[in-house]
Amino acid sequence: MAAAGSAAAGWKAGAGALRRPYRFRCNSGMAPGVALPQAEAAMTTPSELSHDLRLRSDQDLRRRRWLVGLSLLGVGIGQIVALYQTGILRRLPDPPVGPFDSERVNASDYAYKRLQVPDAFLMIATYAVTAALAGTGGRDRAERMPLLPVALAAKTLFDVGTNLKLAREEWEDNQALCAYCQTASLVSIASAVLALPEAARGLRHWLSR
Repeated sequence: MAAAGSAAAGWKAGAGALRRPYRFRCNSGMAPGVALPQAEAAMTTPSELSHDLRLRSDQDLRRRRWLVGLSLLGVGIGQIVALYQTGILRRLPDPPVGPFDSERVNASDYAYKRLQVPDAFLMIATYAVTAALAGTGGRDRAERMPLLPVALAAKTLFDVGTNLKLAREEWEDNQALCAYCQTASLVSIASAVLALPEAARGLRHWLSR
């Protein structure tokens, strides 16, 4: 009987606990010593992100600002060529010296053979992605999100390889180069150089986890 009474009391206590509503606390109200989930710990608040990107200054942030600026320069170059390739502009001025004929290159089959779209629009898209990668995350993203700077460096190196391949195709198909495209190639090379230091730090941090 005692055992039965004890079991009944235990069952009632358990049922009462189930009936009680659980109270969930937001992160700011969590007890000291409770670890945040890794994904939440990696997030920078909007206020922190705004302050970091606009007002803080360290080597990584300065390089990232250059990366954003160079990438948006690449977007601007693509926009100029896109205006020509869609008939809004009638001329593409070239430097007075060098093997450049930007109008011929950007009006050729070479420039229209990918995805049924003028290739300048692809240039705009790829440099916009690079700019977004450079602008994502706060000042300590190499520690909080270490694979993000690695992804940025990989993207810039991919762009360098792609631009060199396209320059070869450009010359083989047209016996001339597009001055705007080759300027974009220099943008990609400079971007890769700027992206590597933060990527190396992020990779070291990721491997040490």
